[in-house]
Amino acid sequence: AGRLDDMSLGIECLITTDPKMARNFCQQLDELNLERRQIESEMKEQAMLALEKLSINDEENKHLPVALCLHDKTWHQGVIGILAGRMKEKYHRPVIAFASVSEHELKGSARSVPDLNIRDVLAAVDKDNPGLILKFGGHAMAAGLSISPELLNDFRSAFVSEVLKHLDLSQCEGEILTDGPLQSHELSLETAQLIQQAGPWGQAFAEPVFDNVFEILDQRIVGKNHLKMTLISSQGGEPLDAIAFNVDLKSWPNHRTKYIHVAYKLDINFYQGRTRLQLLIQAMNPVQQG
Repeated sequence: AGRLDDMSLGIECLITTDPKMARNFCQQLDELNLERRQIESEMKEQAMLALEKLSINDEENKHLPVALCLHDKTWHQGVIGILAGRMKEKYHRPVIAFASVSEHELKGSARSVPDLNIRDVLAAVDKDNPGLILKFGGHAMAAGLSISPELLNDFRSAFVSEVLKHLDLSQCEGEILTDGPLQSHELSLETAQLIQQAGPWGQAFAEPVFDNVFEILDQRIVGKNHLKMTLISSQGGEPLDAIAFNVDLKSWPNHRTKYIHVAYKLDINFYQGRTRLQLLIQAMNPVQQG
């Protein structure tokens, strides 16, 4: 609730002992979440259009700068962090998304990649360009800042120049490191539960990512652009549920593809009173299987 409204709504929902009030709070929270998701989707589309207008949005990202600074006067400041994270995941480079909070201030949310400490980059930009940043703070992977609207282009240039001192385009190719393949008998709810119990996972203690070749038994779009699939390991075993979020609808579903190489996490999915294993797809590529 705190992204779009007062976070006390969520707190009240957790502490109330009145079932009727709890249902009312849940309904309000659900409506806010739907609104947040709609705003996020619209902002992402606007960001993609902005990149296309700059003629830097090509299939392999070869002409993208090493870092991205995005702004639109209609963007909601409560969702720019999510947008920056989505753009970072898509383009594999640091991203700052800005929203207008007044005539005199842009609020930015930054997300970085493992090879770059975004807070240190902002500190260097601030040191070399006094007055360019009004305020900033954060840590290695995420930060926030404020700048004057008229200095956005100056900041973008200084930011990209500083990032180039620490990162080159070869590091922005989206390499995924995995813990290797799982055997068919390891693709189980029990394995997912063991991984969950070994957490919490986070910075410098990443959740395991595995990779295997799977045969596609079924594929379909759910929601706006999420790909739901039924897969079976090339080694055999039971059919598995899998989902990939925010897929490129120009590429998926792909009914010409029978086998895919998938990087994935093991997830526990609770639905309609049932607990099932689900693969959360991080990346996937079609493969030829003899």
